[in-house]
Amino acid sequence: MASIWQYANPRKFIDTTDRFLPWLSALALVSLVVGLVWGFFFTPEDYRQGSTVKIIYLHVPSALMAINAWLMMLVASLVWIVRRHHVSALAARAAAPIGATMTVIALVTGAIWGQPMWGTWWAWDPRLTSFLILFLFYLGYMALWAAIENDDTAADLTSVLCLVGSVFALLSRYAVNFWNQGLHQGASLSLDKEENVADVFYHPLLVSIAGFILLFVALVFLRTQTEIRARRMRALLARERLQ
Repeated sequence: MASIWQYANPRKFIDTTDRFLPWLSALALVSLVVGLVWGFFFTPEDYRQGSTVKIIYLHVPSALMAINAWLMMLVASLVWIVRRHHVSALAARAAAPIGATMTVIALVTGAIWGQPMWGTWWAWDPRLTSFLILFLFYLGYMALWAAIENDDTAADLTSVLCLVGSVFALLSRYAVNFWNQGLHQGASLSLDKEENVADVFYHPLLVSIAGFILLFVALVFLRTQTEIRARRMRALLARERLQ
């Protein structure tokens, strides 16, 4: 069986992901269209929240991906620290803007969903606050990459930042469990079936989540390829300047 580390080779990574990208993109598109159309147009209004409950099909998947994007960056950063594989560092860099975008979507849709229920667009709720801090970590991570010329030094420093930011990624996920106070409701999805939303909302939500996951993977593959090529271009330009 081939080792997973073979994909640390940039050419191998690009060749392999090129084969998967069309299929991932198509599956992501189909899942998103089916999940969102099913959820927004073919589910009933909630008896208490009315039509605003349908924001769940954007809010929950984007929030889930905002957290898991950072955790994916954490794994990639640890691989860089331990194995010094450039593809892993570039994959973490590639995932950051996607994760930041997901965080913005989650914050905006959460505010739209929360305003009719809570009477306010924002509250310093434990989960909301930790989510906002996570977004600031995303911005800091991207700014640190942009500020440092040497790619290896940038990868080292952003990996450390990623380790620290992971605390807030986990807090964003489990804040409701850590603190009872706060306006934010409990988890919409849980291993305990009694805590899940009703089946009529649950099934299209799963399809939407699948679409967001596939979209995230496709975008990370595409952006990592771009980062690999950009790094190669910088190396060639630096070599020309030395000649």
